[in-house]
Amino acid sequence: MLLLPEPVRRLGAWCAVVLLVSGVVWVGVRLCVEFRTAVTPVLLALLGTALLQPFFRRLVAAGVNRSLAAGLTCVAVVAVVGGAVYIVVAALVDSGEQIVSSLKSAGRSLAEHFGAAGTSLDDLASNSRDLLSKFGGTAASNVISGVSVVGESLAMAVLALLLVFFFLRDSHRAAEALRSFAPHGTSDTVEAMARRAFRGVEGFMRGTTLIALIDAVCITVGLLVLRVPGSVGLGALVFVGAYIPYLGAFLSGAVAVLVALADRGFVVALWALGVVLAVQVLEGHVLQPVIQSRTVQMHPAVVMLAITAGASVAGIVGMLLAVPLTAAAFGVAHELRDRYASQA
Repeated sequence: MLLLPEPVRRLGAWCAVVLLVSGVVWVGVRLCVEFRTAVTPVLLALLGTALLQPFFRRLVAAGVNRSLAAGLTCVAVVAVVGGAVYIVVAALVDSGEQIVSSLKSAGRSLAEHFGAAGTSLDDLASNSRDLLSKFGGTAASNVISGVSVVGESLAMAVLALLLVFFFLRDSHRAAEALRSFAPHGTSDTVEAMARRAFRGVEGFMRGTTLIALIDAVCITVGLLVLRVPGSVGLGALVFVGAYIPYLGAFLSGAVAVLVALADRGFVVALWALGVVLAVQVLEGHVLQPVIQSRTVQMHPAVVMLAITAGASVAGIVGMLLAVPLTAAAFGVAHELRDRYASQA
């Protein structure tokens, strides 16, 4: 029998492990996509539980019943999230017409400039009318599908909130339940992996929330100084968008600059852009290294790849879930590495 060299056998073993893990991950992703209506609330509830666990523990330590503490935590979440959504929507509704008019005037100026240069923007405008009339018949079906998407999102949000309540209330039983389902002889390893993964998600959520709060406060103060309308709502939008690293801050900052352009003019919009860029520099060079290095360590390239993969799989929800799930996977990998390194 032909014996292969030791390096070749190790390489073959690692290739087999990589193929096996890749196959399991692919099947898991496909199942999550097929059952996303049920899987998404569970994942969102886990994120909410990781973020709210410290507040819940303080209530329990103060002598509050676990069920009542979980209920109070969920009520606080509804109040904070509902207030933030109301502030953001009110600010955007108040400034929406100004943003649209500003964009229209910018488009007209561009059309006049390039039209004088001999381009065919006028033909493009006439063709766009034909396209609008052609696709106008699908507006009703799009509205119906939009209503169904909103209804599905609300149902998933309510389900996620209920799951947060149960996860918080029964969190002290999670380790026992996990050990009961673990294969014989692996309960300690499975529990350690789960705890490490949850700590990774908890650290990411805690660090991201702190960074989002600092970003929102700094941008809100800057917009208030510039007297941009809806500054508090735009700050709340920055806070919400910060949970999608890099891309969320960019989009929310772009909305703030558009509002400043629509109401205060080009010069104030440049100042608003400077405020947003300064806050992003502060986040990238100070807040991210200092705060996230103490909670979860991931290279920015890994974060961007995770966001891209999440967006390709599940859109905005995938972008929101991709980074904390990657943090959990890093936690599991670090736990396995530490265990097998200590046994070697």
